[in-house]
Amino acid sequence: MTSYRNADLRAPILRGKAPLGWRLPPHDWDRTPWNRWSFQNIRMCVPTEEIPRGPAALTWEEAPQDLSRIAFTGCDGKPMTLADLLADYADGFLVAHRGRILHESYHNGMTRGTRHLLMSVSKSIASTTAGILIDRGLLDPAAPMTEYLPELAATGWKGATLQQVLDMTTGVRFVEDYEDPDCDVARLEYASGWKPMPPGADPAQCPETTWAQILSLTDCEAPHGARFSYRSIETDLLGVLIARVSGQSFARTVSEVLWAPMGAEAEAYVTVDREGTPLADGGICASLRDCARFGQTMLDGGRAGGRQVIPGAWVEDVRGGDHGRFDDQSREFMPNGRYRNMFWIRDVARPVHISLGIYGQFIYVDPERELVVACLSSWPESISDMRHSNTIRAIDAIAAALS
Repeated sequence: MTSYRNADLRAPILRGKAPLGWRLPPHDWDRTPWNRWSFQNIRMCVPTEEIPRGPAALTWEEAPQDLSRIAFTGCDGKPMTLADLLADYADGFLVAHRGRILHESYHNGMTRGTRHLLMSVSKSIASTTAGILIDRGLLDPAAPMTEYLPELAATGWKGATLQQVLDMTTGVRFVEDYEDPDCDVARLEYASGWKPMPPGADPAQCPETTWAQILSLTDCEAPHGARFSYRSIETDLLGVLIARVSGQSFARTVSEVLWAPMGAEAEAYVTVDREGTPLADGGICASLRDCARFGQTMLDGGRAGGRQVIPGAWVEDVRGGDHGRFDDQSREFMPNGRYRNMFWIRDVARPVHISLGIYGQFIYVDPERELVVACLSSWPESISDMRHSNTIRAIDAIAAALS
């Protein structure tokens, strides 16, 4: 079955509630075309734990503008508008400038109250939660991971520091190929409770839980700190660490130190495995407005509602910390970019930072232009250079028009 664009007149799978007798393929529920439905209905797919909001949501000032005609050149050299981009596979798109919402639109059945799967945008939320715990003295980025999780002494993380985990510069071997059904990230889908055991897999090679998979990773392929390599398991380890030092679940900690204080308007939730361990690397689901609220809080130096929620030192470290590590694959789409504290740094010469997730999830923060853009999508491909480029081009055109 093929996927459908927002501009298509008739959708091959039902938008909204799944029809009676309709079943998602257990190994492919998060892939095209099923992701057009499942990304907005994760609680009908896998177990989750709630991330409660606080007693009062912060309100947004709204100043609606018609941005749909903003034009830019697509990566194929053809003219495009924001309306063209949204007619593709966007589920929600929000633009906030100088603290005011200028554009907010929903597509493919999504609404303001819908919680959408964030994929790896979750990493920035998890790392920022750790950043708050660092500020409170519960964590030290220079400390070895074994200081907090002694069990790691028998794994590849022996000798690695928390900062190296945050920057994904440990040397631990973890193969992350979304198209390979027999690599580490595919086994993580089983361990985390997302998928059944891969067909034909050796049960002895498939850990039952996320923590069991972490403990099974004993090989290093580089000295710690010597290279950057994007590996989602680093964030799942961070999720375990957050729960260990806080003395409560990852979800409860995110709620108490970040989600409620920043004034989220809706509960979020995170997928969990058979032991209740969260998929911190990509399992958080949240509303479009709350994604933008997180971005706005980062843009405002960590402040929300007149209070310091995210430490100012954390925000500054994301924007200007040690950006010395990157890899050739990442330079293909961010030539002068870096990765810091589980945020993508678009250009080391500017303070722009991006939270990115596969299938088209973005929180784009440009402090110089006082701009936040949140985009939630269900692309047909996990990674699309063309759609990524067109989204960034659209954001650049919006920034230019507003300035």
